[in-house]
Amino acid sequence: MTFEVIGTYATAVFLLIGSGFALVGVLGLLKFNDSMTRLHAPTKVGTVGIGSLLLASIVHSFTLGDTSMHELLIMAFLFVTAPISANFIAKVHIHKKACDTPPSPPRDSTWSTLDVPEEDMDRRRTAGG
Repeated sequence: MTFEVIGTYATAVFLLIGSGFALVGVLGLLKFNDSMTRLHAPTKVGTVGIGSLLLASIVHSFTLGDTSMHELLIMAFLFVTAPISANFIAKVHIHKKACDTPPSPPRDSTWSTLDVPEEDMDRRRTAGG
């Protein structure tokens, strides 16, 4: 089995994986009811599906003897921007009151720090920790 044959099979596998994720993303986008649940389907396609299609392009170009690194830059851009854009879309829906509001964080001085509340310290002392 030559390198070209292995590269062709690897390209085909990556194309099938990418197109499978794209199909699942489209079906999820059509079947989910509200916009917050619909948000999950295209973000998975953007990361795994498109990443697999770009990986197929990289393997195909190396199989032909060319070097194409543009796909790595595209993958890096997609992997960085897809979660950020999904976060912003979710924040817009929360601020527009188009979905259930998440619970508020506790109002003490330890909710975003490494400080431990006194009652938790008392429990650790009595538990022997």
